[in-house]
Amino acid sequence: MLKTGPRGDEKSSKLFAIFAFATCGGYSGGLRLSVDCVNKTESNLSIDIAFAYPFRLHQVTFEVPTCEGRERQKLALIGDSSSSAEFFVTVAVFAFLYSLAATVVYIFFQNKYRENNRGPLIDFIVTVVFSFLWLVGSSAWAKGLSDVKVATDPKEVLLLMSACKQPSNKCMAVHSPVMSSLNTSVVFGFLNFILWAGNIWFVFKETGWHSSGQRYLSDPMEKHSSSYNQGGYNQDSYGSSGGYSQQASLEPSSDEFGQQPTGPTSFTNQI
Repeated sequence: MLKTGPRGDEKSSKLFAIFAFATCGGYSGGLRLSVDCVNKTESNLSIDIAFAYPFRLHQVTFEVPTCEGRERQKLALIGDSSSSAEFFVTVAVFAFLYSLAATVVYIFFQNKYRENNRGPLIDFIVTVVFSFLWLVGSSAWAKGLSDVKVATDPKEVLLLMSACKQPSNKCMAVHSPVMSSLNTSVVFGFLNFILWAGNIWFVFKETGWHSSGQRYLSDPMEKHSSSYNQGGYNQDSYGSSGGYSQQASLEPSSDEFGQQPTGPTSFTNQI
């Protein structure tokens, strides 16, 4: 596989970032409700409520019948998930732009990238930052999406209508909003976090910190091995010399064997 840089997967980073902000930032959906009053002329069987990114639901207004004459009730959805959604999309857009810029640098400015070790250090720091941002952004958007699902649940919206609180009127949901693309955006958000977090090690190996750490670990090992070899050589030498001296000391001297006993040789001589 052709690698364009230390990570070698800028293509995956760009694609995952595109899918993340496209599935979230390009979303638009809605739901349809119906209110069937006792007086059929006051009924409204097709109440459309549309909402879209950035999910400022409190600004989404709609009118429903009250089933009390021609009077209409103006309502709005509950909640505002714009902060988490916009943060998520912003992280995705900047991650895409950085991956695109990094690809250009890796291909056309490889020498400048490795000059003075500044390129790998900057790449390592940015990768760590984006990993953290992807984790925070995906988690926040997952919570925001949960709030959007609750606020746009037809059953929850029907509870806001005064006409639906009267048993004689029939209120029901015609269709619910489709959230599959928003669920996909959360999945791609966490996939981006895994991808960027996994790249931290590969980018770290290109930095001077990794090479200096390897030198720091290798120097004590070399010193230890050299001192061990030197100690073993001295011990062998000492052992050989000691063994030789010991062997020499155990050999009987000629003087010892040459001496004759000075005492009496027989019992008769003593008498």
